[in-house]
Amino acid sequence: LADLSLSVCVSSRELFSPSQKYQLLVYHADSLFHDKEYRNAVSKYTMALQQKKALSKTSKVRPSTGNAASTPQSQCLPSEIEVKYKMAECYTMLKQDKDAIAILDGIPSRQRTPKINMMLANLYKKAGQERSSVTSYKEVLRQCPLALDAILGLLSLSVKGAEVASMTINVIQSIPNLDWLSVWIKAYAFVHTGDNTRAINTICSLEKKSLLRDNVDLLGSLADLYFRAGDNKNSILKFEQAQMLDPYLIKGMDVYGYLLAREGRLEDVENLGCRLFNISDQHAEPWVVSGCHSFYSKRYSRALYLGAKAIQLNSNSVQALLLKGAALRNMGRVQEAIIHFREAIRLAPCRLDCYEGLIECYLASNSIREAMVMANNVYKTLGANAQTLTLLATVCLEDPVTQEKAKTLLDKALTQRPDYIKAVVKKAELLSREQKYEDGIALLRNALANQSDCVLHRILGDFLVAVNEYQEAMDQYSIALSLDPNDQKSLEGMQKMEKEESPTDATQEEDVDDMEGSGEEGDLEGSDSEAAQWADQEQWFGMQ
Repeated sequence: LADLSLSVCVSSRELFSPSQKYQLLVYHADSLFHDKEYRNAVSKYTMALQQKKALSKTSKVRPSTGNAASTPQSQCLPSEIEVKYKMAECYTMLKQDKDAIAILDGIPSRQRTPKINMMLANLYKKAGQERSSVTSYKEVLRQCPLALDAILGLLSLSVKGAEVASMTINVIQSIPNLDWLSVWIKAYAFVHTGDNTRAINTICSLEKKSLLRDNVDLLGSLADLYFRAGDNKNSILKFEQAQMLDPYLIKGMDVYGYLLAREGRLEDVENLGCRLFNISDQHAEPWVVSGCHSFYSKRYSRALYLGAKAIQLNSNSVQALLLKGAALRNMGRVQEAIIHFREAIRLAPCRLDCYEGLIECYLASNSIREAMVMANNVYKTLGANAQTLTLLATVCLEDPVTQEKAKTLLDKALTQRPDYIKAVVKKAELLSREQKYEDGIALLRNALANQSDCVLHRILGDFLVAVNEYQEAMDQYSIALSLDPNDQKSLEGMQKMEKEESPTDATQEEDVDDMEGSGEEGDLEGSDSEAAQWADQEQWFGMQ
C-alpha cells in the first residue's frame, strides 16, 4: 500500500503533503524491515531522512501559520532518531556493524535514548572498543538503573561489582523488596571473574530466598556454573529442574544436550532436539542439540553442517562454535577448527572447555609448545583449581621430559577434588604407562565409590584384565555398556575377552576350512551375487 501511494505521490504531488510523504516512506521502510528485506529498508529509510531534511528546511522558510490541524500531524511524525535506530538495526542484521556504529554515532549524545546507548554499547563491545562500550553501558544505567543487561555488560567488561552496584544503590534503597538485586550483582560479578565456586554459593543463597525460589533464569545460571566447574551431575539436575518449571525453555538447552550426549544418552538428546525444534527453529540451541547427537553418533559431516547453521542464527553461540570446531578437528581440518575455538575463547574467556578444544587441536597437530603456552596461560588466568591443573597435566603427559610434573599436577588436582573424572582418567593413564595396575585399580575403585561413569568403569576393566581378573573385568565392561551402549572401546574389550575365553574358536576355524571344495560353495557364491545386488541398491540410494 505504501509503495502504491508513493507512486501516486510522484504522479500527483498535490495529493500528499511533504510530511505525509515522509510518513509513507517510513511506513514502507518498516514493512520491508519486517519482511527481512534489510538493504531495501535501508534505502527507504535514507530517502525518508532526506525527505525529513527537506521538510525541516521548508518549515524554517515558511513558519507555521498556527493551523491547529497541522500541529497534531507534525507531532505524530516518526523522529529522525527513531529512523536512524531502525537503520542501525538493518545494518546489524546485515552484519555491517561499522555502518551501524557510524549511524548511531551521528546522533548527539544528549538525544540518545537508552535503547540507542544499549545498541551502541553492544556494538562497541563486539568491535573490541571496550572503553566506549563501558561509557555507553553506564549511560544506560544512569537513565535506567534497573537495566540488568547493561549491568551484565559492564561486569563482562571487567568493571568491578562494587562499582556497578553503586550505580543502582539509590533505586535498591527506594523500592521495597529489592534488596536481592545487590546479591544478584555480586553473584554475576563472580561469574564474570571465573570464580565458579563463590558464584554457585551466592546464587544458591539467592535461590533459597522465598522471593526468588524456583526462578528459571537463576536455575539455568546455576546449571551453567556447575557445568563450568566440571560438576556435570548437578548441572544436569538443575537443567532438568528448570525444564520442569518451564517446558518451553530454550536458553541453555544446548549445554544440556551436550552433557546428555557426553553421557551416551543419545535417545534423550534426539527427543530434546525434536522438542526444541517444535518450540522454535530460529534459535541456535535446537541445531546445536541435533549436532551433538550427530557428533556422538560419529556423523561428523552432519554435525559440521548443523553447527554452521546454528552459528548462522547466532554468531555469539559459544556451544555452536565448539561443536563446529570439534567436528572440523575430527575430520582432520585442524587449522579451521583452531579458528573456531579461538573465537569461542574471545566470547567466553572464563569457559575452560573452549581452551580444552584449542589445546586438543594443538596436540593433534603435534604443536606441543603452543599447547604448553596456552595451558600455562589458562593456569595463571583462571587460577590453580582441579580443572586447570588437569589441563596442564594433560599437555605435560605428551612430553616424556615432563612426566613427573604431570604426576605432581594430577596429585594436586585429586587432592582438591578426588571425584574429578578427567583428573582420575589422566592419573590412570599415567599409572598404566608405569604398569602400576594395582594402584590404578585402587584409584578407580575410590573414584567409583560415589559416582558411576562409563569411562571409569571401562578403564577399570582394562586394568583388571592386566592383572588377570577376567570375570570382574567383564562385569566392568558390562556396566560401562549399560551406561553408554555406543562406547566402542568397552565393546571391543568385552569381545576380545570373549574370544580369548572361547575354547571352540579353533574348532570353528577347522569347520570353515572343511567347507572349502564342498557342495556348499554354490550357496556361498549365491550369497555373493545377492550381496552384489544389495551393494548396487545401496549405491543407488547413496546417489539420491
